[in-house]
Amino acid sequence: MFKNLIITCFLGMFAIILGAFGAHALKESLTVEALESFNTAVRYQMYHVIVLLFVNTFSGFSKQQKNTLSILFFCGIFLFSGSIYAIQLTPISAKSIWFITPLGGLFFIVAWFLMIIIFLKKNKKE
Repeated sequence: MFKNLIITCFLGMFAIILGAFGAHALKESLTVEALESFNTAVRYQMYHVIVLLFVNTFSGFSKQQKNTLSILFFCGIFLFSGSIYAIQLTPISAKSIWFITPLGGLFFIVAWFLMIIIFLKKNKKE
């Protein structure tokens, strides 16, 4: 569990660093649309860091559930936000990795759906 929390804290720290980098260093070098895309990646990363903090500290999840949800959210952050960072900060063409961003979104959706299933099962037991 602490491994997941440590990774989560690093992801949160990097979201803050990247957000500041985008706000200060990139506003002159990126188009408005590209900067908005970059900010979307930062926002989604931070949203899911907050969810990961909840997942890994919530006593209602088993260790296995915490690990599974964490892996799904980590993959979502890496693929969704990471692909947007790569497109905006490197010469990588969006056309060459277009499928990675929605794949990351799919990991987010699966993780949220799994949480729904877990909570529905817990609700049924009560």
